[in-house]
Amino acid sequence: MLDSGFTDRTGRRVTLRPVDDDNWRAVADLAPRDDQRDWVPALAARYLLLTMRSDVWTSLAVYADDAVAGHVMWGVDDDGSRWIGGMVVDAAEQGRGVGRAAVRTLADWLAGPDATHPVRLSYHPDNTAAARLYTSLGFAPTGVMEDDELVAELSR
Repeated sequence: MLDSGFTDRTGRRVTLRPVDDDNWRAVADLAPRDDQRDWVPALAARYLLLTMRSDVWTSLAVYADDAVAGHVMWGVDDDGSRWIGGMVVDAAEQGRGVGRAAVRTLADWLAGPDATHPVRLSYHPDNTAAARLYTSLGFAPTGVMEDDELVAELSR
């Protein structure tokens, strides 16, 4: 379990936990708001399948206290950079700071204790909510595009 002590706006502790036999169904059923479907799949199940069929990505369940509230995945690129990908916060949980706490927790963990590894993510340029969130957390656009998404790197 990854626990940086971050909470959402309602005071619930946000932690990242492995997807396992007890929580995979709740993670698979996570769905974003309808207006976000241009940027994320209709269900987090797609990301779970991707991590099952790939050697690159690892899925994590995002918990708010003891309730599954989201999904995020991470991976390591050939150049050693760490990547955050495939984040979905359930529509009912959005606007409470769950995604912010999850990204902060995962980014800190991926950077390592000496912050020696670059931490990157990508988002569609039209996804202004994601751009605002990631910029506020210290991610700066690199100018590189990957699969129609803008790559951003955590500035330390």
